Amino acid sequence: MAKEKRLYHVVSDRIRRMISDGTYPPGSRLPGERELAERFDVSRVTIREAEIALQALGHLSIRTGSGVYVLDPPRAGDGSLPFPSVSAFELTEARLLFESEAAALAARAITPEALDRLGELVETMGAEHDDEASQQADREFHLTIAAESRNAVVQFVIETLWKIRTELQAVREVHAAVCANETAADRGAEHEEVLAALRNRDPLAARRAMQKHFTRLLTSMIDVTEEKAVEELRRKAMASRQRYLNDAAQHRTG
Repeated sequence: MAKEKRLYHVVSDRIRRMISDGTYPPGSRLPGERELAERFDVSRVTIREAEIALQALGHLSIRTGSGVYVLDPPRAGDGSLPFPSVSAFELTEARLLFESEAAALAARAITPEALDRLGELVETMGAEHDDEASQQADREFHLTIAAESRNAVVQFVIETLWKIRTELQAVREVHAAVCANETAADRGAEHEEVLAALRNRDPLAARRAMQKHFTRLLTSMIDVTEEKAVEELRRKAMASRQRYLNDAAQHRTG
């Protein structure tokens, strides 16, 4: 798995260069996974991970049942807006709203192939391995559900929220702190609950399971930030105490 994880970075970079040089122009459909796997001499899983990563960065659009399409690159003056300055809490609240509804929509239309893939991703998240692989599986899990909602606007919003989650340093730091306090088993169990509802084609249960996942995440963020705040106060208090002791010592010797 670690080798596959390293490879998907290489493959995504190569595909992005081929998009830039016009091999795959905007609007074109990428070759299928099998053909790309043969071209780059990697597994289809690696191709899928590379495409998910490029989708999160806005280079590709994965359309279930249709294929993978190249998007127009953002250009200065085209109306594209920069990311807002948001906290990890604000972002997670937005994800709770949109991804819970995406799960409910997906429960009605999800394909057997997508369910199988989600099962593989839950296993990856629940196994003991490197954090990078788990985070990639987590991202693909949520973006797959967004795609299976069959609502292009919902999918676009969730992909944009994931870009913010990936690219804003302050948000990344909070998530990293939360992940450090999680166990693989807990992470896998939460996503398994969402998957079970999708397998049962139960929109209400899917919505509730996704809400439960993000509510727990928000609680963990509060705990982590409180710990950081307490640690910062302790550090400042120790620094003040040391300055006081130094000043007192200088006063006595003076």
